[in-house]
Amino acid sequence: MTTHPAPASNAAQPLKALYDVSAPAKLNLFLHITGRRPDGFHLLQSVFMLIDWCDTLHFELRADGRITREDLCEGDTRSSGESEMLPAEDLCVRAARALQAACGTPLGVHIGLKKSIPAQAGMGGGSSDAASCLLALQRLWGVRLPASTLQALALSLGADVPFFLSGGHAWVEGVGEKITPLALPPARFVVVKPPAGVSTPGIFSAPGLKRDTETATIQGFAANAEGPLRSVDFGFGRNDLQPVAQEMCPQIGQSLDWLKTKHLQGRMTGSGSAVFAQLPHGTDLTDLSGLPDGWKVRTCSNLEAHPLAGW
Repeated sequence: MTTHPAPASNAAQPLKALYDVSAPAKLNLFLHITGRRPDGFHLLQSVFMLIDWCDTLHFELRADGRITREDLCEGDTRSSGESEMLPAEDLCVRAARALQAACGTPLGVHIGLKKSIPAQAGMGGGSSDAASCLLALQRLWGVRLPASTLQALALSLGADVPFFLSGGHAWVEGVGEKITPLALPPARFVVVKPPAGVSTPGIFSAPGLKRDTETATIQGFAANAEGPLRSVDFGFGRNDLQPVAQEMCPQIGQSLDWLKTKHLQGRMTGSGSAVFAQLPHGTDLTDLSGLPDGWKVRTCSNLEAHPLAGW
């Protein structure tokens, strides 16, 4: 990550730019639906794991208070030129506007986003981008919200955004707001994303969705929950959304079948449509052939911590 600081003679001013800010994807090692609140929101339990499949963001200070964003193509290293403000539905723009309002700053920003994490994958790409915006813009604008206020703002943007502010892997409960930091041993995974996506609201509204999975515990997931986790079961539990998602998107089943041809047991992450499988310790998968054109596949490692941990 590259910063462009203000001149030393005026060090109290905000930074001028932040470049090469990472926004990592996540995998849900399992995802259980344990109930449903009266307001319709589903209660979940999951382990969210950060992996080294990342989007990259660039931030350039604007003194006019405007918030603009552009998509960058592969090979672009700097945002350049003027771009139109994107619709309010864009998570990066929403995050920037929410932080701007909460802090009362007159400053703005131009955001350049280079996407790598697939959309409609269940890998949290948009939520991770929003969280990285919140963290980076606090530094760029020279502002700081209390942790509880920032977490509440993050939750208003999306259920996964608070996790990406937490700094590492986590045991997540509730609607995404109850986050317990979790250490995980190093591991490698194969991640497959078919071209088709799947509607998250459609999955959660499906009559056949299992909503009564028995509550799990961290101790049930990990052999050593009090200290560094030397032994965890990466195959723990299941993804309760997967059966419904497979009915809606047959390509999820095709991806899982492809993993079986590699002698790997796969599982969907989040609400899909990406699936993943752990690689046995000490092995690597070099043959990634056999998938149709347009399918994305890569091997990933889990991260020790979020690249912006401590911001």
